[in-house]
Amino acid sequence: MPELPYDVTGTGPVLLLLPGGAGHPMGLDPLIGHLAPHFTVVTYDPLGLAHGRLGEPVADQRVEDWSDGASRVLAEVLGEGEEAYVLGTSAGGIAALDLSARHPARLRGVVAHEPPCVTLLPDGERLRAELIGQLESGRPATGDGPTPFSVFLDHVLRPFTAYRPATGLPRLTVAAGTDSRGQLLYETAEFTAKCTGGTFAEFPGGHLGTVEHPAAFADRVRRTLLS
Repeated sequence: MPELPYDVTGTGPVLLLLPGGAGHPMGLDPLIGHLAPHFTVVTYDPLGLAHGRLGEPVADQRVEDWSDGASRVLAEVLGEGEEAYVLGTSAGGIAALDLSARHPARLRGVVAHEPPCVTLLPDGERLRAELIGQLESGRPATGDGPTPFSVFLDHVLRPFTAYRPATGLPRLTVAAGTDSRGQLLYETAEFTAKCTGGTFAEFPGGHLGTVEHPAAFADRVRRTLLS
């Protein structure tokens, strides 16, 4: 079995971080730095894009493969009888939902931030097609070389936005950014919280609040999970 690509920093209870996009953690160093005084932050990079694998062939991704990998990471870093917190954002939020459903035994609390499981909504298939079209319009120009965003568009976006989470998920908070009010992914987060039995909460910033407001976002994570 290949080596799992993840990094560990900080002290305190384990917080498994599942980034968005193609699962790459680039750009999250400020957030991780603000979380590290309160948590042992374990950042999982399911495709290894920040660990030397950018440019290698990538297959179409499956949500369950990301959550199974996340479960294996937890098995490596947790001691006997220990539990972990989980923070997943965007595509990573969908992986966090699946981890909650399929591997809940060692989870202490989960935050899924703006998971784009839009097919839960009424008229969800149309909304999904519109979302895919909007994101495709931002595709990098041909010849720019492989990027995490192009990997996301080609191999993550479609299977992950088709995901429908289970109901009755324990210790789950589904979050949306305050700057996302009135937008599709805010409505999706509210609806996902109702469908899964989770709690809905607002977090600082918008869909990229982890990057835009790392200090305030980290503080909201800390207060949500440790309160």
